[in-house]
Parts: sequence; C-alpha cells; structure tokens
Amino acid sequence: MEGSGRSTVVLCDGLACDGFAWKYLLPVLSERHRVVHWHYRGHGRSPLPPPGVVPSIPQFADDLAAVLDALRVRSAVIVGHSMGVQLALEFHRLHPDRTRGLVLVSGSPGHPLDTFHDTTLLRRALPSLRRGAERFPRVASVLTRVGVRSGLAMEIAMSTEVNASLLRRADLQPYFEHIERMDPRYFLRAMQAAAEHGAEDHLGAVDVPTLVVAGDRDRFTPTWLSRRMALEIPSAELFLVRGGSHTALLERPEEVNRAVLDFLHRMAPTRRRPHP
Repeated sequence: MEGSGRSTVVLCDGLACDGFAWKYLLPVLSERHRVVHWHYRGHGRSPLPPPGVVPSIPQFADDLAAVLDALRVRSAVIVGHSMGVQLALEFHRLHPDRTRGLVLVSGSPGHPLDTFHDTTLLRRALPSLRRGAERFPRVASVLTRVGVRSGLAMEIAMSTEVNASLLRRADLQPYFEHIERMDPRYFLRAMQAAAEHGAEDHLGAVDVPTLVVAGDRDRFTPTWLSRRMALEIPSAELFLVRGGSHTALLERPEEVNRAVLDFLHRMAPTRRRPHP
C-alpha cells in the first residue's frame, strides 16, 4: 500500500500486466489516497495457482477481497484497466458493500474477445493457441521470447494497437518484459477466463459512483463498448481521451489523471445510490 489519506483506491491490472499502465496515475493518486496495487495469480509477484486450479474472474475478485482483508481495508474505490474492468464489475457484484466507487478504463464489461478489433477472430483462434501451448509449452515460451527480444511484438503493437505519436516505447516495454516472464499456458488460460466471463447483466445494478474512461482510437476495446457501458450504468460518467488507444493512461496521462482525481474528489464519502 502506498500513500496516505482517508480513502483507499485499488488498481486492478489488465491481462498479463503487472502495473505498467499505472506509471503516471499511481504517483498522483498516492498524494491524496491510500493506493493498493496487487497482482493476480500467475502475474507479477504472485505465483501460479496450484495445479488444477482454473483461473476465473470471480476467483480474482475473491482474491482481491482477501487482499483487502489482509490490509484491514473495509471498502475501496476499484480502478480497473482492460481485463481489470471485468474484475472491478465482478467485485462489485460479489462484494457490493466493499465497493465505494468504480473507475473503468479502456475495458469491456465482458467477453472481450468477441469485440477485439470488432471481430471474433481472436476468440475463434484461442482454442488452437491453447492446445499448442499446452502440448508444447517450451516452444510457446521460446516463440514468445523471440517475439519480445527481436522487437517484433513491439513493432506490431506500435503499428496496430496504440497511438504511436503519443506513446513512448519505453512506457510499453515493461508489458512485453512481463509477457516474456509469464507461463504461456497460464496466460492463455486466463485469457480464456476473460473471454468466457460477462458482467453485462450487472451494469444496471451498479449503485456506486462510476467513471468510464475510454480512448477514442481504442481498437482493442472499441469505444462504442465504453459508451454503451456508461449508458447502462446508472449515473455513470464518460470521459473520452482524444487520440487515446488501449493505453490512453500512458498516452495522455495529464488528462486522464485530472479526470480521475476530479471524479474521486467529487465522490460523496459514504452515500450510495438507493436501489429503485
């Protein structure tokens, strides 16, 4: 836990991330709030789960509750990026009394592989990718390492997934370094878990202040998903980042930081929206 203050903010990463997206937001949050940044099972400093334990978004949500218990934090604002948006919404579903607010950044409420680049190609390819990684894990690790160290993965990302005119390569490099360290089998299992999970049915039940942040050039999570999510969550606010992609947090950090800090400042300390 970093920072000090009366309120706690929890940062929930995207798939295969261990904090690269929070480079600019975390320091400014910690000036006014207590900030918890944690790692999912099999990510960052967290070890792989025992054999046979299949990852799932509800499991990650319960893991977060255990983390808050260990820190003696009763409730917090949950900030999620990418897959962290699914996690944040599921945490509110399972632990509503522990959720003071939601900040949902560049993510879908569910089934993200169905809308990746507005196609289902990745969802259809995932079973074959999983079979290959499960059968030949060493080959999968070598291919990942070659893709990262050769710079090929970076070039593909800079040309197709991010706004290269705004994003510094050095800010994206930690993501690929973490990918290289991950077990490819677990990475794809977690991707499957995200692909199968949906919180769309829960949006209308969200009864806490909510800010939806989206880049208007995001192709990983098309902007229309964020607009629809903001419309379906009662009283949610939408902040669009001009020229922002899936890494809008790093592309226009000053704008995003201001929007998040202003939202947290305006949040009522304890009041929840009454259920209709």
